Amino acid sequence: MTTGLGPGTTTLPARALDVARLADTHAAEADAAGCLSAPVVEAFHREGLLGMWVPRTIRGGAELDAIASLEVLERVSYGDPSAGWVLMAASLAIGTGAAFLGDAAVDELFGGERLPVIAGQGTRPGTAVPVPGGYRLSGAWSFASGIRHATHIHTLGLVDGTHEPRIFVLPVGAATLVDNWDVMGLRATGSIDYTIDDVFVPEAYTHPAAAKTPRRGGPIFNIAVMGFAVMCHSGWACGIGRRLLDELSAKARGGVGRTGSLAASETFHEQYARAEGTYRAARAFVYETWRDVQATMDRGALLDTRQHTMIRLALAHATWACHEIAEFTYTVAGTMALRAGTIQRLFRDMHAGTQHITSAPPVIRNTGRELAGLASGKTWMFLDLVDDV
Repeated sequence: MTTGLGPGTTTLPARALDVARLADTHAAEADAAGCLSAPVVEAFHREGLLGMWVPRTIRGGAELDAIASLEVLERVSYGDPSAGWVLMAASLAIGTGAAFLGDAAVDELFGGERLPVIAGQGTRPGTAVPVPGGYRLSGAWSFASGIRHATHIHTLGLVDGTHEPRIFVLPVGAATLVDNWDVMGLRATGSIDYTIDDVFVPEAYTHPAAAKTPRRGGPIFNIAVMGFAVMCHSGWACGIGRRLLDELSAKARGGVGRTGSLAASETFHEQYARAEGTYRAARAFVYETWRDVQATMDRGALLDTRQHTMIRLALAHATWACHEIAEFTYTVAGTMALRAGTIQRLFRDMHAGTQHITSAPPVIRNTGRELAGLASGKTWMFLDLVDDV
């Protein structure tokens, strides 16, 4: 899979390894600062990672397939879960914006020397009042991952009168940012809140939130915004879960303190094997599911309801499996995990990740309902099962 950045370039998954190493070296300072360090953000641009889902017809676009995308997200998240989280959120908004926005918007946003950085919130909606040429958007949104590094906002609004959910893209300067970032984990994402008060957004800078037919780009965009979100969080979980186990293994081999004593413990050997199996099974489920999806997209077909169920279940399963691994790692590492350091930060980040709506109990219940054959005539709309009309 090439990057779309010209002949002779390395693959984006290979570049992601270099970015992951850099993010790792800056992770502690980014966690303390509440946003990513400038060299990491610059590396996102320099290595082309922000364009991984931009259509190849647009300068800087890689239009990665699903498996290469998972590898990029997994590797960067391994280096620093906050860096992986910001990358996935921004890449989703940048890529889907490039695919679905109107021509005038794409010409302006993607006509410069580097890609725009688009961040925001795609769940809690604002209100969009139709006016000639566009909409007037108002609302308050929380958890805008990476917005401290953004040039533009990607945000959800419901059209007044029709209740149609649409995505709106507008300059960061048109919103009021709320400096309220005081959280337990994923601190370096800087996912602060924002408000928008009666701001005009031209029609070209909007698109239906559930759009599956892109104006630009190939079949990967048929998974729509929510499909990208599910892929994002799946890759993130795989990255942090692997890092947790590797950190624990390194501490056990280090021979220092309580973790050093684990090397001779048969109980630990058994527990670690079980945790490794849990992780590998969860990761394999993610990749197996997305390989099936990729094969469907390669045929030019749309995903069916069962495939949408499976990608959602694979994400939830991976997230909670890695949560279990975080609990195990923290418990057996003892006071070394309690003190400031990589394991403590990973533990906090993993617990923050479990709070995302994509892995919430209602989503899991819906997957079980569909898998049990109790959702006849239903289809997926975002994270809910609705009547197939």
